[in-house]
Amino acid sequence: MTKKPISNQEIAAILRGVGEYLAMQNVPWKPQAYERAALGVEEMDRELGDIYKEAGAKALLGVPGVGRGIADHIEELLKTGKLKYYDSLRKEVPVDVAGLSRVEGLGPKSIRKLYELLKVRNLKDLEKAAAAGKVRELKGFGQKAEEKILKGIEFAKTVGVRFRLGQVVSQVASLVKRLQALDGVEQAVAAGSYRRRKETVGDVDLLVVSGRPEDVMRNFVKVPGVVRILAEGGTKSSVRLASGLQVDLRVVPKESYGAALNYFTGSKEHNVALRQLAVGRGWKLNEYGLFKGTRRIAGATEEELYAKFGMDYVEPELRENTGEIEAARRRALPKILGYGDLMGDLQVQTDWTDGSASIEAMARAAAARGLSYIAITDHTKRLAMTNGLDEARLLKQMAEIDRVNRKLKGKITILKGTECDILKDGTLDIEDKVLAKLDVVGVSVHSHFNLPRQEQTERVLRAMRNPHADILFHPTGRIIGRRAPIELDMDRVIAEAKKRKMVLEANSYPDRLDLRDAHIRAAVAAGVKLAVDSDAHAPEHFPLLEFGIAQARRGWATRDDVVNAWPVAKMKACLRKDG
Repeated sequence: MTKKPISNQEIAAILRGVGEYLAMQNVPWKPQAYERAALGVEEMDRELGDIYKEAGAKALLGVPGVGRGIADHIEELLKTGKLKYYDSLRKEVPVDVAGLSRVEGLGPKSIRKLYELLKVRNLKDLEKAAAAGKVRELKGFGQKAEEKILKGIEFAKTVGVRFRLGQVVSQVASLVKRLQALDGVEQAVAAGSYRRRKETVGDVDLLVVSGRPEDVMRNFVKVPGVVRILAEGGTKSSVRLASGLQVDLRVVPKESYGAALNYFTGSKEHNVALRQLAVGRGWKLNEYGLFKGTRRIAGATEEELYAKFGMDYVEPELRENTGEIEAARRRALPKILGYGDLMGDLQVQTDWTDGSASIEAMARAAAARGLSYIAITDHTKRLAMTNGLDEARLLKQMAEIDRVNRKLKGKITILKGTECDILKDGTLDIEDKVLAKLDVVGVSVHSHFNLPRQEQTERVLRAMRNPHADILFHPTGRIIGRRAPIELDMDRVIAEAKKRKMVLEANSYPDRLDLRDAHIRAAVAAGVKLAVDSDAHAPEHFPLLEFGIAQARRGWATRDDVVNAWPVAKMKACLRKDG
């Protein structure tokens, strides 16, 4: 092992880079294999370095999407911190693939063409070339493509250096586990925006209760993956990991744990509102406790703190000062969706299209996660790159689902579904007579992302008005940090969903988390039902539901608001609506 082990995020970035370089060379199927492996690595809840150290190379084959060849690459990365194969590919086309790929509309082949014809190596070169009007002159680009590139560059700039929640879970879990194992540590927990389950995090705050802070700090700054110590003190230290993530650690006494956890969880706005309440009562609230004069009157636990204010406990996901304090004081906070409340998953892909496993394998994996039903929703023919299903293949898949249902009877129910593509004019990609045979019809946008707001909205509304459409999948089409949401009038979409009794999806995939929390809350307020789905493409993806549940919680959704938190019969009855 290297002195500073490579992180899961770094491994995933290199694997993804290999795939992109191979796509530049028109190599078939391998780019998709590397992308699946990269996603699998990112979604692990433990660092691969730890797994490899404990169980060796064979354990790497347990990572979703990782076969023998890619496992060998990962082993080389873990041993040396480098991958010779990746380095050789980079020498041929020395460009910042990761940076350029953040620009919507730029794929590997376009990136290679820009390098070969304009010597574009990075975002700075691309912006300079596009601003000078050179991109439009290239065959296959044109003025509109150039304008789209410039717009994509501006979006990439606004994203900043933040990490998707799903990217940092394994790193944070590993750090917390190491801290918990230290002698003298009573509690260790992650706070900040990470604990509030924000879509992205800029850094991570860790909190530890210990009577031996010096020992904790000495061990913390030496944990594997630390590349720079930003600050080191008796009770507070800050480091930067090899992935670029900054992690701050604070050690607090037991009697201050609740106040400190509340303070460092945030949000800033929530904390300010709580401090104002304290001041109004002649108290003082800070990270050490709640004080009346010099006497601490609360602070050992968060529950104790909120109780002292005469409030309901406020779950971390709600702490944004958007009405939760007022509701808590009235004892009117909703009982938000629990992390174990889902009974089904209504968006699941299989190897009939771009998934990695059979219908039966996906069903068994879902059952092992405690789900009682899933809907198979493979893509339709418009998405040729995914081998999307036409009407004939969809009918064959229905027959296969019947067969697997008979085999797995009593273990899980498999529903017949589709992720039907919304065409440019708002019509659907599968004939109505076939859609009518399905249990669940999801509709989604996968093309023409840059239509004007009015046209895009009318397109989606027309699709929603199809009498067979049940759920609008990932409604805004965003890819966090890579693709902006489509221009959509969400007020009209929510109103149409209410009118049609249609379900809106809260997609759990860490790259999407679509709907965003504000839209979920608006849908809940309007009485529109939601589906929290994994968008699973492999058996190992069902744990991703946790991210969608967190998003639903941030949107104040309850179990009553989420159709797949209900038994299958009740859920299906909800989808049977008048056209």
